[in-house]
Amino acid sequence: MLKKFIGDKAFYKKVLMLVLPIMLQNGITNLVSMVDNIMVGSVGTAEMSAVAIVNQLLFVFNLAIFGIISGIGIFTAQYFGKNDTKGIKETVRLKLICALIILIAALFIFSFAGTALINSYLHDSNEGIDPKLALSVGKEYLSIMLIGLIPFVIAQVYGGTLREVEKPIIPMVSGIIAVFVNLIFNYLLIFGHLGFPKLGVAGAAIATVISRFVECFVTVFICHIKHNEFTFIKGLYRGFKVPLETVAKVLPKAIPLLMNEFCWSLGIASLNNAYSVRGLDVVAAASITSTISNVFMVSVIAFGSAISIIVGGLLGAGKIKEAKDTNAKMTFMSFVIAVILGCLLIIVAPYFPEIYNTEDSVKQLASSFIICYAVYLPFNALMNAFYFAIRSGGKTVITFIFDSVYMLCVSVPFTFALAHLTDINIVPLYALSLAIEVFKVIIGFNIIIKGKWARNIVNDNS
Repeated sequence: MLKKFIGDKAFYKKVLMLVLPIMLQNGITNLVSMVDNIMVGSVGTAEMSAVAIVNQLLFVFNLAIFGIISGIGIFTAQYFGKNDTKGIKETVRLKLICALIILIAALFIFSFAGTALINSYLHDSNEGIDPKLALSVGKEYLSIMLIGLIPFVIAQVYGGTLREVEKPIIPMVSGIIAVFVNLIFNYLLIFGHLGFPKLGVAGAAIATVISRFVECFVTVFICHIKHNEFTFIKGLYRGFKVPLETVAKVLPKAIPLLMNEFCWSLGIASLNNAYSVRGLDVVAAASITSTISNVFMVSVIAFGSAISIIVGGLLGAGKIKEAKDTNAKMTFMSFVIAVILGCLLIIVAPYFPEIYNTEDSVKQLASSFIICYAVYLPFNALMNAFYFAIRSGGKTVITFIFDSVYMLCVSVPFTFALAHLTDINIVPLYALSLAIEVFKVIIGFNIIIKGKWARNIVNDNS
């Protein structure tokens, strides 16, 4: 039985060749983000809370972009498995068009409703954190961050496509360069070193925007100078059009995934909004928890991406049985790694919050939150693997129900009820909010076992 979940040397070599670059990029990104968070936290707890709130709002936009790009990318991966360069090129064009539409909508919403959205997280409390200061800092931070959305979108389109055609090195390199640029300018602009102005939170936002322009430039530049290697780049913008037949085939699969990512991220934002009812110290503690948990989540995210790419390619090539077998092995591998990382996270939980220059109450809360998340991590690895496997076969409506409908109809109402209708302490509230998600493992396992998710969706006869 166990042999079903254990691969040979060739299998692990192929998986690690794809997973490790993604892990390295995400790991470095999250490590630098952690340092960034610590730097902002040294300015003050109100400032750290303000940045956390704005980043939570931008997270909704980021996942909407990820949703449409990866939704269309289901076809990119399968076209790659089929060696169809024309199909890949058409999906890239469609990604650019759809991402631009989402970008325009986001800029409009954040420009006119940003203040109200930030204010929805600010509640009167007695922990000594000034909500007016947090609102002021949040507005300034958001106004600068909006500039970086344009290069972010372009880099995501190019980077996502490169991963889908199993070329993850370029987005990895550009991402690593960008995070170090971000780290350097954070140091210079937050604290005013080497003659630069001391800008605090505004400096952190400027550093992020600069790094996003750098990432975009490096990714696009390398792709176009190596256009002989990446054939889909040749003539990408010449006679820029997407046949209606392609749009009609792709969008019905991609839009549910866009809606899934948007609704799921909206659900996460809503959960954090519910936690914030207990005060801004909870927002700060949740920000610290998110920072360290994201570092430990890199393997889970990388395996999810790898499943969608490798399994999607096998499905596109018509190798259905091999796709199912590969998915089982990769899911098991992801789970085992998550168990090990969860144990390590429990060990570091009491010590990590001590790095921050913030109140003891915030540190204690963060430590408890981190332990809760560590227990949840292996289950999250399974849910993530199930989600990407189901998605790779084009079952985007099922992934929408599995992920977002559950989030919005079960997790969010459950957490809101606990936050607003009871006096339960925030730590058990947070733990129960995570625990209610674990039931998705049972749902996902049943979908995977039935096997109907594994389909070739680019075959002309399918």
